[in-house]
Amino acid sequence: MTVTNGLYTIQIEMTDGGHGRANGVIVLHDGKIAGGDSYFYYTGSYRADRGKWRGELITNEHTKSVGSLPLFGGREVTCGFTGAYSADAAEVNGTALVGKTSVVFHARLQLRSEF
Repeated sequence: MTVTNGLYTIQIEMTDGGHGRANGVIVLHDGKIAGGDSYFYYTGSYRADRGKWRGELITNEHTKSVGSLPLFGGREVTCGFTGAYSADAAEVNGTALVGKTSVVFHARLQLRSEF
């Protein structure tokens, strides 16, 4: 079984004492990632096999986040992640390089529409 191709909701939280978080949508399709939230769009790739997956994700700002606390302090970052998946959900733990600081995060994905 591999990751189900489809549209997922995603909830991301910093886990090392930071308060940044994001909720958005993400498309997983044949090893490619695309998605976004109110301030950033995400692109990347992944590999999956037997319930485990890993990949890279790049965030790029599309709207300034005035007056809010976006994930990673509003910076554009590259993230690496590993985790587990089932037919309709996935979880990951990862690290983002924010400037010269490594930031640890956790994300939960829920399949909303398979394709």
